[in-house]
Amino acid sequence: MTRKAFVIAGNEIEPGTKRVILFPAPNINVQVKIDIPVHVFHGKKEGPTLFITSAIHGDELDSIEIIRRVHKNIQIKNFSGTLITVPVVNIHGVMMQTRYLSDRRDLNRSFPGAKKGTLAARLAHGLIKEVVSHCDYGIDLHTGAYERINMPQLRADFSAPGTKELAESFNTPVILDAKQRDGSLRHAASDLGIPLIVYEGGEALRFNELCIRAGVNGILNVLHHLKMLRSSDPHIGKKSKSIITNTSRWVRAPASGLVEPISRDIISGYVKKGDVLAHIHDPFLINPSIEVIAPFEGIVIGQALKAMATEGDALFHVASFKKIAGVRAYIDEFREDLINQ
Repeated sequence: MTRKAFVIAGNEIEPGTKRVILFPAPNINVQVKIDIPVHVFHGKKEGPTLFITSAIHGDELDSIEIIRRVHKNIQIKNFSGTLITVPVVNIHGVMMQTRYLSDRRDLNRSFPGAKKGTLAARLAHGLIKEVVSHCDYGIDLHTGAYERINMPQLRADFSAPGTKELAESFNTPVILDAKQRDGSLRHAASDLGIPLIVYEGGEALRFNELCIRAGVNGILNVLHHLKMLRSSDPHIGKKSKSIITNTSRWVRAPASGLVEPISRDIISGYVKKGDVLAHIHDPFLINPSIEVIAPFEGIVIGQALKAMATEGDALFHVASFKKIAGVRAYIDEFREDLINQ
C-alpha cells in the first residue's frame, strides 16, 4: 500500500522524499519578508511523525549544529515515518545573536500564541498550527542561558502520557522530571496530547562538542526507538542508564563580588553537603572572602560562568539523587564514550 503524501503549510511532500519548505515568519518593523526553512523527511514506510525544534532562543547555536549532524545520518530511502526539523525557530534572535525576539519577548513563554497579537504570539501560533499539531512526538533543543553552561540532560514531565518512555530512549546521564512551565512549547505540546522532551546541553553562542555529540546520539536513539531509523552504530539504541530525579536547586551567591570556583571541572562533578563550591571575593580587597556551600549531596548539572556575581545570582545548579554512586559512574562512562567517538 502506497503511503500518502504529507501535507504541511499547503505543501505536499511525496513518500520517499525530503523537502525544504519556507514557513513565513511575522515581518519585522521595516516590513522585510522573512521565511523560516522547515525540513521534512517523509519516508516510504509508515511510522510516527516527530518534530525537532532548535534555536527557540536565538543564542542557542549548539542546537542548530545538532540538527545539521542528524540530517547527515538520515537516508530517506530507508526511513520510516516523517521527521520535521526546524533548525532556526527564532530567526529574529539568531540574526541579532540574542536570546529573545526583536520585541524582547521570550518565545518559549509565548505558546500556544495567537493569530493576532505580538510578534512572539504570532510566531508561536504559526509553529503550533503548521508544525507541532501534525506530529505524534517532539524534541525541543536548548542550551544554557547566556554565561551559563549545562551538562547534557533532559527535562520531561512524566505525568504526560508517553513522555517517560520517550525520555528514557534518548539516553542522557540525567533526566529531570520537571513540571511544565506556562507558555512553553512543552506545555503547549502536552495540551495537544503530544509527548515532548527538552534537551539541555552546552552554553549560549558557543559550540560545545561533547554536548553536541550527546544531542545527536540522543535524537538518533529516539529515531531508533520509534523504529523510524535503523542503525548499526553501537552507540545508537543502547539501553538507557539515565538517572531520574525531580529534585534540583540553584545555589545562589551569598554576597556580591568576584566568583572563584573551587575547580575548573565542577560542571557534572560530584559534591557532598557542605562542600565549598566557590569563593566570592571582595573586588576592593577590604572584606573577607565568603564561601559558596553545597546544600546537599548531588551532581552539578549547571553553572554560571561569569566571573562576577551580585548577591542572589544563581551560580550552581545541583541535582540530588538517591543512588549517587551509580550516577557518578554513569556520567564518567557517558563522557568517555563521547570523547572516543
